[in-house]
Amino acid sequence: MSLDVKNAIKNGNTVLGIELGSTRIKAVLIGENNEPIASGSHDWENSYVNNIWTYSVEEIWKGIQDSYQKMAGDVKQQYGVTLQSIGAIGFSAMMHGYMAFGKDEELLVPFRTWRNNITEQASTELTELFHYNIPQRWSIAHLYQAILNQEEHIADINFQTTLAGYVHWKLTGQKVLGVGEASGVFPIDLNTKKYNQKMIDKFNELIGSKNLPWKLEDILPEVLVAGENAGTLTEEGAKLLDVSGELSAGIPLCPPEGDAGTGMVATNSVAKRTGNVSAGTSAFAMVVLEKDLSKVYPEIDLVTTPTGNLVAMAHSNNCSSDLNAWVGLFEEFSKALGVEVDKNKLFETLFKQAVQGDPDGGGLLSYGYLSGEHMTHFEEGRPLFVRTSDSNFNLANFMRTHLFTAFGAMKIGMDILLKEEGVKLDEILGHGGIFKTEGVGQNMLAAAFNAPVSVMETAGEGGAWGIALLGSYMINKEDNESLDVYLNEKVFADQSVQTMSPDPKDVEGFEEFMERYKKGLTIERAAVDNLN
Repeated sequence: MSLDVKNAIKNGNTVLGIELGSTRIKAVLIGENNEPIASGSHDWENSYVNNIWTYSVEEIWKGIQDSYQKMAGDVKQQYGVTLQSIGAIGFSAMMHGYMAFGKDEELLVPFRTWRNNITEQASTELTELFHYNIPQRWSIAHLYQAILNQEEHIADINFQTTLAGYVHWKLTGQKVLGVGEASGVFPIDLNTKKYNQKMIDKFNELIGSKNLPWKLEDILPEVLVAGENAGTLTEEGAKLLDVSGELSAGIPLCPPEGDAGTGMVATNSVAKRTGNVSAGTSAFAMVVLEKDLSKVYPEIDLVTTPTGNLVAMAHSNNCSSDLNAWVGLFEEFSKALGVEVDKNKLFETLFKQAVQGDPDGGGLLSYGYLSGEHMTHFEEGRPLFVRTSDSNFNLANFMRTHLFTAFGAMKIGMDILLKEEGVKLDEILGHGGIFKTEGVGQNMLAAAFNAPVSVMETAGEGGAWGIALLGSYMINKEDNESLDVYLNEKVFADQSVQTMSPDPKDVEGFEEFMERYKKGLTIERAAVDNLN
């Protein structure tokens, strides 16, 4: 145990990052060298209530408090110190969605997460109005759809934010968002780094006849960029975060960000011509652009880095959920045989099989559509596995197909960027659970994108570490030091990186698989239409 780490904790020279992901809330405490020194996590799952994917307010706070307590317990166990002061705190969460509050600060309708594909009319109309792609999960699409649906709560809205913005507000009293997260609430003006005023005016004009008691700018959170101070932890906030009452108030917080922004930071992908892929429950590829795209693509979202640079995002709602369910089935089988297998060992064994499969997956096909998939225009999902009678059906091809399909919808978007728009990529960095088994997810992704894929040893730390780094940048940056310079020189200078270049046979195999994937979408459509 290092005395330096112990002193850093005692003196409050640490930074805490907490991220609310789709299946896990994770708290990571970092020391003076920006490396994790303690962590804690809480597992949770969304619920499908009245046709809405949601999490309750009680679950949100229970999860945050539990992950904080476990992290503080880790500090106590490792270093024999009670955590009382922290240099800075940052919150991040699954992006976008819809949280609307009334004058009494109570939630008006249950939180609508990014997973809900229920705003197609709003998304289409706003994309036409703004000449700018407005995806279904963006907050403005949810708001406008609720207006179109004539929902009762609309007139009562006093404040609208995202999950990260909500948590930050309750702990600091500040109604703010980091620009990366804000870019999925409403389009950003890249010059001002604020919401696009011309589009705000168009929206207010669009809803003018509804005679609502608010204008859009009145109810949206303020936009901040990385490095700006976003308020401090209040007395009430400290008690809400740390139920033991040990944590002191007055700690500065950095702007709350979405998981897309923290993924960019955690993989050092905030500079132009860099990209990263986050692969978990959903999958998204982020590419920092050198210039605007030539036209509007419904498959490509335009968001920003936490510093406000333009990013093209190919996002798919489904990635590893169905794959995990199949691994769970193999776990059940091994238990039925009386064999207890460690879950990590099971994943590793099955994933390694995939590398030995036929380049195209042996003619097999699957769709891991647990929920709807906007990239291929499905409002609902039906996980599906299909094969022809002459396909090469073995374990290696079965696993390879499920890994291929985890990236399938996202690849459709990336093909637009790389093949149609000619976007240049120096490398892609992968992070998320699918990359934990060395070389496997990386190999599949390199084949999908026909580009080198790198994974860092910290890839498993993910967004909680990313938001902690943004907190560290806020309090430790030198005058005029940009975020990419800070990350390059203070965080990633000695980071070990493993890079894998695509094998031409695998690239060709993935392209064959994608032809099958696109043709088979009619089977998925039949499943959605006929299996209720």
